[in-house]
Amino acid sequence: MRKIGILGGTFDPPHCGHLLMADEVLDALELSQIWFLPNRIPPHKQHEQVTRSEDRLRMLELAIAGHPRFRIETIELEREGPSYTYDTLRQLTAAHPDDEFYFIIGADMVEYLPNWHRIDELVQLVTFVGVKRPGFSLETPYPVIEVEAPQFAVSSSLIRERVRRGKTIRYLVPEAVRLYIEEKGLYGTGTSVANRETAADRDALRAHAWRCRDRR
Repeated sequence: MRKIGILGGTFDPPHCGHLLMADEVLDALELSQIWFLPNRIPPHKQHEQVTRSEDRLRMLELAIAGHPRFRIETIELEREGPSYTYDTLRQLTAAHPDDEFYFIIGADMVEYLPNWHRIDELVQLVTFVGVKRPGFSLETPYPVIEVEAPQFAVSSSLIRERVRRGKTIRYLVPEAVRLYIEEKGLYGTGTSVANRETAADRDALRAHAWRCRDRR
């Protein structure tokens, strides 16, 4: 049985904090792999603009390149509508019945677990892992494994704002991601933002998904 860590998010853009958190949990819990799970439409961000999936997926590919136990799972990008974790885990556990899943969240998200969609059923499908952060409690009525990680105070929103202001993001994101942001003009004038994916985008994502599954 494989032990698979899941790290979800919009990854808009992916940054070094994501990679640090994933690697620390991978090591602490002796997991087999970490699957990065980019959201299509996060339930708590349905009214926010998100960079198109094609760009977020490519940045994530660049970010994790070279790590032998990091993978990307595109199941939420392929599915229409809000990306509810319960729906995703139902699909993943059905597709991989011999694997054990660990869902990684920051300490700032733990207090909101009671509000998650179908949380009582979700905890039957997955083990939650809470990564500690100063100023946040991991107290919750739901079972959560606690993991310590070095603090790296960076967020995707901070990076987007720095790009808009013309500030450097070097060492906040992997260099390949930084160069991609510059090349595509993301988060600034002419940013590649869209609320709706084109049919071509979805076809490209599905093709990527099949390539990933063939490698597993």
